[in-house]
Amino acid sequence: MVILTLNCGSSSAKYQVYDWDAKDILAVGVVEKVTLGGSFITHKAKGKEEYTLQHDCPKHTDAVDLIIKTLTSQDQGVISDMGTIKAVGHRVVHGGNAFTKSVIVDDAAMKAFSDMQDMSPLHNPANIMGIEAAKKVLPKAPHCAVMDTAWHQTMPPESYLYAVPYEWYEKYQARRYGFHGTSFLYTAKRAAVLLGKDPFKTNLIICHLGNGASVNAIKDGCSFDTSMGITPLEGLVMGTRSGDMDPALPFYIMRKTGMSASEVESALNKKSGLLGITGQFADRRDIQGAALKGDTRALLAQHLEAQRVKKYIGAYQATLGRVDALVFTAGVGEFAWFIRKMILEGLEETGIAFDPQKNEMSHTRNAETVISKDGSKIPVYVIPTDEELVMTEDAYALMAGTYDVHTKFTYTFQSKGYVNKGRAAGIKDELAKNPDLASIIAKPKA
Repeated sequence: MVILTLNCGSSSAKYQVYDWDAKDILAVGVVEKVTLGGSFITHKAKGKEEYTLQHDCPKHTDAVDLIIKTLTSQDQGVISDMGTIKAVGHRVVHGGNAFTKSVIVDDAAMKAFSDMQDMSPLHNPANIMGIEAAKKVLPKAPHCAVMDTAWHQTMPPESYLYAVPYEWYEKYQARRYGFHGTSFLYTAKRAAVLLGKDPFKTNLIICHLGNGASVNAIKDGCSFDTSMGITPLEGLVMGTRSGDMDPALPFYIMRKTGMSASEVESALNKKSGLLGITGQFADRRDIQGAALKGDTRALLAQHLEAQRVKKYIGAYQATLGRVDALVFTAGVGEFAWFIRKMILEGLEETGIAFDPQKNEMSHTRNAETVISKDGSKIPVYVIPTDEELVMTEDAYALMAGTYDVHTKFTYTFQSKGYVNKGRAAGIKDELAKNPDLASIIAKPKA
C-alpha cells in the first residue's frame, strides 16, 4: 500500500511517497516557484540519482499534476499507476478550535480551513489549494488533513488565553493556538523512547528551529504552552518574522510612516526577524558566514535569536518544574551547531550542561544525537523531525478506522526497535567517513 503526503506552501509543493507494507520511503521531492514562473521539480527516488526538471506551474493543480507524472514516469517513477496510492495526507497549518486531531477531508472540514484563513493568511490558502488540486487528480483516494494546531489543543486556558476582553475569545476565537504540532508530536514521542520513559510521564522543552521557529513546553506528554500565538508571528526571532514585540509598536509605526495595517502586517511577517536586523540575510548559513567576516549586524542577529530562545527555555523550566530533556529539531536545530552553542552557553546553573565538542559534531538528519555533558542533570538531544511520517501514519489509520487523538493512539516510531530505513542507510555512509560520530548517537535507555 502506497501513501502520498503533500505539504503545499504559497509557492511550493513538497511530497513524499511511502510504502506502508515495506515501511520505506519510495521518493521525496518538491516543486518550487509555483505560481511565480520558472517552476521546477526536484525529485529523489530510492536507488536513483536526484532528478530536476524545469516545468511551469502557474497553479497548484499544475504542480500536483507534475508530481503525479513524475511519480509514474518510466524513468523516474516509483509507482505503476495512480491506483497504487490508497490515501493522501495533507498538511494544514491552522485548524483553529475546530480540530483536536487529524481528519478525513470533507466539505465541513474545507469550510473550517477556509474560515481560518484570516488567522493564517500566508499558509491556509495554499494548503486549501493543494487539497483541491490533489482531489482533482486523485478523486477516489481518501484525503486526510493533519493540522499543525491540533497538537496544542491540550493547553490549559492559562496558557492559551490572552489578557484581552474575554468576548474577543468568545466571539472571534482570539487565543493562542501554536504551530509546528506535527514536528512536536514526533520529537516528543521519540524523546520519551530515548529517555526510556512513559510518554505521558515525560516533561520536555522542544525547540523547533527553522525559518519559522517555536518552542513547546510539554507536560506529561502533552502540549502545555508554546511560543507561537494566534498566528505564527509571535514568539522567537525567525527568518523574516519579528516574533515577540510591544503590541503598540505597529500603531506607532503607522502613525510615523502612514503605512496601512496590511503593510505593517506584511513587514512584520516578511521583512523582519533576522532579515530585518541584518538587512540582507534570513538564512543562518549566510548570517554565520557574514558574522565570521566581522559583520556586526549579522552577529547581533545571532545574539538576538539565541537570547530569545534562551528566555523561553528558562520560562518553560519555571512553568514545568521538572524537565526530563531539552530537544532541538528542524533544519536550524538539527544542523546549526553554532546557534545551539549560543543558546546553551550559560545554562549550567539551570541543570543544562552541553558538551561543545559533541555539539559541533552533531549535524545530521540520519541519527538522533546527545550533545549534553555526561552527568548533565537535563540531557540535551538533537532529534531530526519527521513530520511526513506522522502525516503518513495518520492518513493510514484514518483510512483503516483505527485513528484517535495521540493520547489514545500509538505510532510505529514509539517502539524502541523502530528503524527509519532511509536514515539507517544514510548514517551508515556518514559513519564510514566519520567514525567518531558514533560516540554521540543516542541510544534508548532501558
